[in-house]
Amino acid sequence: QAMAEPAYTIPAFRQSADEVEEYQRVSIHVGKGLAAIQEELHRMRVATKTQVDNLAMQREVQDMMTKRVELHEEVRRMPDFLVALRPHTVWEKTPVKLFCTVQGYPRPVVKWYKDGVPIDPPSTPGKYKMENKYGVHSLIISRCIVSDTAEYSAVATNQHGTATSKAKVTVRSESLFFPLGPAGGAESCHLGLVPHLTEIHPSKLEVTLLDRFGVSFGVEGGSISLVSTMVVVPDLPNLPPHAQWYRDDKLLKPGKLAEMTVGGGAAKLTLPHLAKDDEGLYTLRIFTKDGTAEHSAYLFVEDAPPSAAGAPGAPMSVKAYDINQDYVLVAWKPPNTTNEPTITGYFVDKCEAGSDTWVQCNDSPVKVCKYPVHGLSVGRTYHFRVRAVNSAGISRPSRKSDKVTRGEAEQSVPSAPGQVMATRNTKSSVFVQWDPPKHTQNLMGYYIDGRAAGSKQWFPCNHKPFKHTRFVVHGLIPGETYVFRVQAVNVYGLSDESQESSPIAVEPALATPSAPFGITMLSCDGSSMTLAWKSPKHCGGSKINNYYIDKRDADTLDWKEVNLSGIKERICTVDNLTAGIFYEFKVQAANMAGVGVPSAPSHPMKCEAWTMAEPGPAYDLGFSEVRSHTLVLLWKAPVYTGASPVSGYLVDMAKKGSTEFVSLTEEAVNHRYLQVSGLEEGESYVFRVRAVNGAGVGRASELSEPVCARALPGTKEIVCGVDEETGDVFLSLEACEISETSKFVWSKNYKPIGDCPRVSASAKGRTSRLTFTNPDKDDLGKYSVVVTDTDGVSSSYTLTEDVLNSMLELSHAIRHPIVPLKHGLNYEILEKGHVRFWVQAVKLSSAASYRFIFNDKEVTSGEGHKISHDVNTGIIQMTVDHFTRDNEGTYTVQIHDGKAKNQSSLVLVGDVFKAALKEAEFQRKEHIRKQGPHFSEYLHFTVTEDCVVMIVCKVANVKKETTFHWFKDDEEIVPEIPPNVMSGSCALPIAQFSRKDHGIYKAVLGDDRGKDTSLFDISGKVFDDIINAIAQIAGSSASDLVLQCTPEGIRLQCYMTYYTEEMKTVWKHRDSKIASSEKMRIGGAAEMAWMQICDPSDKEKGHYSIEISDGVQTHTRTFDLSGQAYTEFSCVLSDRGRVVGGLPDVVTIMEEKSLSLTCTVWGEPTPEVTWFKNEQEVASTEHTRVTFDGGKFASLVINKVTPEDSGKYSINVRNKYGGEFVEITVSVYRHGESIPEPKLAKTPATTPMPPKSPSPTPTPKSPTPAPKSPTPPRSVKSPTPPRFMKSPTPPRK
Repeated sequence: QAMAEPAYTIPAFRQSADEVEEYQRVSIHVGKGLAAIQEELHRMRVATKTQVDNLAMQREVQDMMTKRVELHEEVRRMPDFLVALRPHTVWEKTPVKLFCTVQGYPRPVVKWYKDGVPIDPPSTPGKYKMENKYGVHSLIISRCIVSDTAEYSAVATNQHGTATSKAKVTVRSESLFFPLGPAGGAESCHLGLVPHLTEIHPSKLEVTLLDRFGVSFGVEGGSISLVSTMVVVPDLPNLPPHAQWYRDDKLLKPGKLAEMTVGGGAAKLTLPHLAKDDEGLYTLRIFTKDGTAEHSAYLFVEDAPPSAAGAPGAPMSVKAYDINQDYVLVAWKPPNTTNEPTITGYFVDKCEAGSDTWVQCNDSPVKVCKYPVHGLSVGRTYHFRVRAVNSAGISRPSRKSDKVTRGEAEQSVPSAPGQVMATRNTKSSVFVQWDPPKHTQNLMGYYIDGRAAGSKQWFPCNHKPFKHTRFVVHGLIPGETYVFRVQAVNVYGLSDESQESSPIAVEPALATPSAPFGITMLSCDGSSMTLAWKSPKHCGGSKINNYYIDKRDADTLDWKEVNLSGIKERICTVDNLTAGIFYEFKVQAANMAGVGVPSAPSHPMKCEAWTMAEPGPAYDLGFSEVRSHTLVLLWKAPVYTGASPVSGYLVDMAKKGSTEFVSLTEEAVNHRYLQVSGLEEGESYVFRVRAVNGAGVGRASELSEPVCARALPGTKEIVCGVDEETGDVFLSLEACEISETSKFVWSKNYKPIGDCPRVSASAKGRTSRLTFTNPDKDDLGKYSVVVTDTDGVSSSYTLTEDVLNSMLELSHAIRHPIVPLKHGLNYEILEKGHVRFWVQAVKLSSAASYRFIFNDKEVTSGEGHKISHDVNTGIIQMTVDHFTRDNEGTYTVQIHDGKAKNQSSLVLVGDVFKAALKEAEFQRKEHIRKQGPHFSEYLHFTVTEDCVVMIVCKVANVKKETTFHWFKDDEEIVPEIPPNVMSGSCALPIAQFSRKDHGIYKAVLGDDRGKDTSLFDISGKVFDDIINAIAQIAGSSASDLVLQCTPEGIRLQCYMTYYTEEMKTVWKHRDSKIASSEKMRIGGAAEMAWMQICDPSDKEKGHYSIEISDGVQTHTRTFDLSGQAYTEFSCVLSDRGRVVGGLPDVVTIMEEKSLSLTCTVWGEPTPEVTWFKNEQEVASTEHTRVTFDGGKFASLVINKVTPEDSGKYSINVRNKYGGEFVEITVSVYRHGESIPEPKLAKTPATTPMPPKSPSPTPTPKSPTPAPKSPTPPRSVKSPTPPRFMKSPTPPRK
């Protein structure tokens, strides 16, 4: 009975005569109620008719505008004024509105002019207002003055032309027509003038507040604006409403710190320089016709970032008291401290008004919140500010003082506030109240602090002392649990903290639920209807446990209860209905706070049996996993299935407010959910679902509630993991929002899981976990969870086979733990020949245990063995001091760490053991060796940039008495510079390295402590490496090939740092390798490689190159002997000195006769001629006369030859282009001897052969070719031009 409305009986005109008496009896009790109902019905009808008319007008206007646009698109024309401006005469201080209607296509642009000058509204704010609605343009001039009298014109322009409309506005002064003031206006009415308007006071306006400012948060030093929009009737631009702003019930005045504006449909308060003094409860009070309209909200001002980490916030409410000739008492309020160090004192600064210079008044911080400032000048004006000090630093300065009051307080802080109680307020705020302290002592207010349950970190709830003993804490996390404490404050400081409040969860205050909605019929059989409805939007802070349904005949006002006991589900079948009758229904929801308001009556539903073959509508459309671009739509199957079972569903979508639906399913889906993608973030959508069976598509469901494509702030997704303790595989979700009545509902493929042996669900705080019992392939699928009694917190996760396998592997590792190893058991040889066996774990605890086993016997730490471990690195090791043949076998280490264990083995037998034993013995010997002088680096070679080979070594543990000796093939080498062992290194240089330097080099280091030896065998690969190193330097330094003329022909030469025949050098002609021969000789000197071409001909033309290989790269130098170059050298060869003829090869002569050797020579320029006997130059004497006549005939005449004159004679003919060397064999026999057989000399050679025995060389003026030896000593100079001569031919004179 408590839930039902009073029953009203049907009026008499609808009843029979037998019921009149009953009606009259009942009407006595309900007459008044009936009259009220009828009045309300009349009002609703009028309102409904008005609303319908407005909608019809809007549609008509839209249709007309559409038609007009279509017409305009068809006919383009210049602007035309349908309604022109008309003149106006108005009184001073009254507004005037000029308007006109203009048409044209494209739509014209209208500009306003005053006496031909464009009107600029921003230049005179509030004076002019221009509007344009549906082609009607208007200009409003507020509070006209006489100077506004002018000709006003509207100029309309588009691309087809311009049109102008003008009108005169006359403003008349009241002083001219009403000298007696407005009261005498009635006496002048007979003049036909406009009477003076009655003045309207702001308090006579009707004001309704619309969008109101809410709880706001600012930062010290910033700015903030509090704005509330409103509707004002009448809306007069020159008469805004009267508004007042209050902070903590104290009236604010406009100024630099508080800027106030009213007008344009809004009241605005701007605080441009926020300080903590600005924190408080702000109230906007507007005077209206019916009294006042008020709105209040709290402004929180947070401390600005401190100047130093941990520094306190700025003090506040700085005021000056007791101003006299001796001092001024300055007092202030301390800042709130939560986690910062305790405040140790304050500094007070002063500044003369009009100056920006602040002077500190006290040398040391004062501990109380007041300080007498002395030394002020009489009659001067001062401002004061305060800075707080703690161990971390000094705070920002407070806002400067601006008010003076008198008063004094006792020098003690207040006592702690009493009991603190916190109660539920909203989903993000808590109402806190407390008992005042017993000793107030000029109390300034309170600071409230809060912290999350389980945390030790307190946070400030307000930043300015709050005067009252109740406070609403905003900005809390929904569902989180908090505790609170309070401190009192006066001029001497803060009280002790109060006792903490009891923990409280942030939940809305308990209330009855709001009304259900969306009542729809799912089925009807002619005597009953199945109904469904949507749950209330607000549950009232507790779970909805029952629904109650009322029904009535649509033609009556009498509601009847359908169910006396509550219904748990949102679907109900209403029985005992009459076929053909229209029924209305309403639903009420109930929670622990009671029964909520009823829903609006459903639309009339006819009780008529459904017989169609298609299915009925799906119902209970809902949403899950709403994100920025996706969501999941869920629904329930139709109650009425039609002639055949439902085979699928079709889903349509439309944007909110649109009637254009888009199909989301090309074919019917056979499940009752759909993943929707491609949504626009922030856009709202509606959906509908149609069931399909064999007969066709059924009725569409009711439209879903609009849903906005935007994720909840802080939304998190389901994660898959494995419990580190039990190894269980689970899915987990941490909800971003939760309430006290929330539950986590898990589903698989969007079917509630419920009680299932395969999984178990649990929840703790904001987190729910779905744990798999024995997961396998049957558990694969899409899992989702919905958090009830929230704003749609939900998420889903698809468990795939790959993910499951990974989780099972991790689960097995946790349930059967092993100690993970970075490195298995290994060994290394240390110095002294010790052997270290070691294994490294990824992580070891201090409780880990282990043991080493060798050949099935445990090894303990003791003599000969050292066993240890390092928890930080995870290394376990055993060191064997003396490694011998007895240590061959298998080594194993076993590790236990908690429940985890592992082992690793190393088999050290056979060749592996022999190698380890050999290395250990070597290291023992090395240790012994290093006890005396020894080589820290053995002999090795380097090559300098001059191609000098250096055999070097490094020595250690030496002293002055230590000796050092070099040997080659056991023969000592004494270098020019004795080795200096104290320098730490010794070197033996080998210049002009070649094959002669093959051998075994040895260095011996020793003193009284012992000796050490190092051997270096220069042969084989070592020799080749040295030659390659030399070739690398020489090849890099090689010059370009140059051409040199020689007596034999021409020579190609390449200069380099050093050359030896052991270098891999290849000469090529036309890319073919050249072998050394009589025609082309290959050789070199210490700094040069050459190739001699003897008697060159045209065959020798072409491209020549030399390739020097260092084993890694090849250095190539080239020369092109062809064309002009060859022609020039041919000319040069023809001009060189040579013997034309006349000399025999062999001469046999008897003694005492004269011998004349005469020949003709040629050369340009004239060559020099030199005669030789047995390679010694012949000087002209009486016995031997040498002549050279006319530069053509050369003669050697020997008078009265003797046997001593026998020998090999030769002539050398040479000029600057070359020469020729011809030999003659002379034999002298005695009288009576037989003539000896002649011995022919060799064919005249272009180059004399080198002497086979040491003999003097020819004089420098007649140079000879270089000897054939490929590596002559460096002192022998080659008869070739210097390196800088690169010209292929010498110049002609």
